[in-house]
Amino acid sequence: MASFLNKQKDIILFDGVCNFCNRYINYIITQDRTNKFNFAPLESRAASELGQQHQVNFNELNSIVLISGDKFFTQSEAVLHILKNLGTWWSPLINLGYLIPGCIRNRLYKVFANNRYALLGQTNSCMLPTEEIRSKFLI
Repeated sequence: MASFLNKQKDIILFDGVCNFCNRYINYIITQDRTNKFNFAPLESRAASELGQQHQVNFNELNSIVLISGDKFFTQSEAVLHILKNLGTWWSPLINLGYLIPGCIRNRLYKVFANNRYALLGQTNSCMLPTEEIRSKFLI
């Protein structure tokens, strides 16, 4: 495992050229008052090293990935886990999402994921974190 990884924090791997994904990550950063998360674009060296550790090519999953300790979550499970652990006043309400069967949640996730560029566009390169948030990124 790479020396720069902190097992105390969950790691969110995201599509760095997806406009929606970048907005979602920026939202998480603003709401992450307990500093629970680190971030890395799926296109990064850190994501590649984490993929080797978990024996998965995360880039091929077409999904956000949440790594928590030795486990990883994808698709709707990752989204729910992230939102539940943000620590906002409404985070406990996320438990209601688990009442929807995973196969249905993931089907909806895949429909959105497969159309995210058409719906919200993409950039030519990954976002560059500002100086204030750079320490949250594993690049």
